[in-house]
Amino acid sequence: MAAKATHYPPLETVTRPTVPTPQAAYYLNRSQQTLRIWAMNERPIRPVRIHGRLGWKVVDIRKLLGAAVQQGGAA
Repeated sequence: MAAKATHYPPLETVTRPTVPTPQAAYYLNRSQQTLRIWAMNERPIRPVRIHGRLGWKVVDIRKLLGAAVQQGGAA
């Protein structure tokens, strides 16, 4: 049985202040478990806890991706 493909809107169009772990993992191209580990270590980005669930700040995701693009693009 094939896994369902989940489609999220482009990060540039997200207007909510936070996104849930599966969506953040999609944008960051990491597994959900990796983000949970990041939550425990509070790096490279730190989530907010909303009623026992993790919310990942869209601003932080954009910063992290921007830094990755700049760092990866430098020769």
